[in-house]
Amino acid sequence: MGVADSGVVRNGQAAPDLLVAGAGVAGLWLTVKAARAGLSVLLVEPGNPGGGASGGFLGALMPHSPERWNGKKEFQFQALVELEDEIARLESETGTFCGYRRVGRILPLTTERGRAAALDQIADARTNWGDRFRYEVHHAPVRSGWPDMLRAPHGVVHETLSARLSPPGLIMALLASLAAMPNVDLRLGAGVADIAPDEHKARLSDGSTVSYGHLALANGVDAFPLIARAAGLPAGSLGGGVKGQAALLDARASPDLPLVYDDGVYVIVHENGHVAVGSTSERAFDDPVGTDGHLDEIVKRARKLCPVIKHAPEIRRWAGVRPRAIGRDPMLGPVPGAPDVLAMAGGFKISFGIAHRMADCLVAGIAGTAGPEIPQSFSVSHHAAKAAAKTANG
Repeated sequence: MGVADSGVVRNGQAAPDLLVAGAGVAGLWLTVKAARAGLSVLLVEPGNPGGGASGGFLGALMPHSPERWNGKKEFQFQALVELEDEIARLESETGTFCGYRRVGRILPLTTERGRAAALDQIADARTNWGDRFRYEVHHAPVRSGWPDMLRAPHGVVHETLSARLSPPGLIMALLASLAAMPNVDLRLGAGVADIAPDEHKARLSDGSTVSYGHLALANGVDAFPLIARAAGLPAGSLGGGVKGQAALLDARASPDLPLVYDDGVYVIVHENGHVAVGSTSERAFDDPVGTDGHLDEIVKRARKLCPVIKHAPEIRRWAGVRPRAIGRDPMLGPVPGAPDVLAMAGGFKISFGIAHRMADCLVAGIAGTAGPEIPQSFSVSHHAAKAAAKTANG
């Protein structure tokens, strides 16, 4: 479809119902969901689709801990449950394999205090996760050497909710889905550089100007200054980037092995037997896409944690900058004071697990239909209050 085919008219010109900034996992899910709902969509991306923070290969889909339940945890839980069917639909429609499998997760327990806390969380998981998923504490490894029990002197938590997918596979499936939709335009080589909310116009980085019905800022770290400007806030007040690094090992491991997570170290077996290891969380960095000794240390720890990968050769390294909002939670929903501008940013480490549900929220808001409830802590106003408090406290 071309933009001129849209039923929305702004300033005497046809405009898409929805302009989406950013073709990462968030923007792609939003485009697919909006197009399925019958909206005309223009998706703009200055680089390659699925680049930036969506260009890695970890693919961990892990829940928050089951205690002290709140809106954020409930939102993510429902998203992780729904994702299985969402992936099945994408694969059926496109014939593209997303590498999804609900394999569960192992958490080594290194202290008696940690073990006691895990035992207390069994009841919390039963209450908040229901009967479909288990949360158990074991003295012995669930699978031999996975992990090395010398690294888990007080046992392990084994939960069956966690899953994994192939980030490149999901990105390709989403692109294949939207490519078949006549009400979608994808414009590469141009990003949203500035917006005039009162005029419902966006200036793109290629110098062109686009009118829109709604505008969604789903362009990772670059969304924060645009959201701040639209809300009348300082440019750097709402969030920034955290660098992450990961490695891919040719371990020829069994694809049904659970994820292993221990104090910031992820070990994830994918369907082809490759094992993804990560990740760093660096607030200060000089090279946003270069790997270095920080990753070397993560890989070293992972090899000790899981002897199965001790001698597996590295076949790829990755680094990128992930968007983290000031309030830690994702940023989702209308931007105060900016008519029809929507935020979809700050997913940080959980974007691949929740982006489809975030998209459902925004599409429901545009269409005026019932959708998932957006947690209050996700709102732009909540993040703005966090920014104001930080400024007041110096």
